[in-house]
Amino acid sequence: MTPEWRPSPNFGDRKDGATPQLVVLHYTAMDSCEAACRTLCNPDNEVSAHYLICADGRLIQMVDEEKRAWHAGAGTWQGRGDVNSRSIGIEMSNTGFAPFSAPLFDTLETLLSGILTRWDIPASCVIAHSDFAPGRKIDPGRRFDWQRLARRGLAIWPETRTGGDADMATFIRAATSFGYPDDVEPDTVLASFRLRFNPTAEGPITVRDVAMAVALSDEFGIDQRTAGA
Repeated sequence: MTPEWRPSPNFGDRKDGATPQLVVLHYTAMDSCEAACRTLCNPDNEVSAHYLICADGRLIQMVDEEKRAWHAGAGTWQGRGDVNSRSIGIEMSNTGFAPFSAPLFDTLETLLSGILTRWDIPASCVIAHSDFAPGRKIDPGRRFDWQRLARRGLAIWPETRTGGDADMATFIRAATSFGYPDDVEPDTVLASFRLRFNPTAEGPITVRDVAMAVALSDEFGIDQRTAGA
């Protein structure tokens, strides 16, 4: 897949010799792909992404993968900040309320497959903007089909178990072990977690919320990452 090259001036070098270890998915929250491209290429806005995918499936590249695009902002994932220096950012043309188009998803899958291969990034490190910035960001939102990506090995989805309690303390331990920030109010972490993993849930924490977080921690949490290092 050859992207259309629309260079943005909004980038720099990755800090401290960092290389891409994450892929962050965003939506543009704008009415058109062209409007989003203009915003991401405007030096006054000080924002960019490596790629922009339009609803019709067109792929636009604005920053070289080796460089540090300005898409992430404040937040931490797996206890580390400066997400910009260790990630590739993909913007998807979507208002935040509409379903993501089939052509967009097809392009995303092809793009992700190449990025994960080029940089040896595991599927567990494809994350949402909302994952590392709970309470500040909600994209790519409830309408994004994470299960579809997981079925293709381009993201993850937890294999949940039955039983357990709807216990917030257990949920937070598991969620932070998986990667969510530990300096955010529990209800805010829960809301962010649900955007991705339990998007139809509302109200108090549920057994399903806890079971999903525990499953993610058991397979991808800090103990597993340390053991595999």
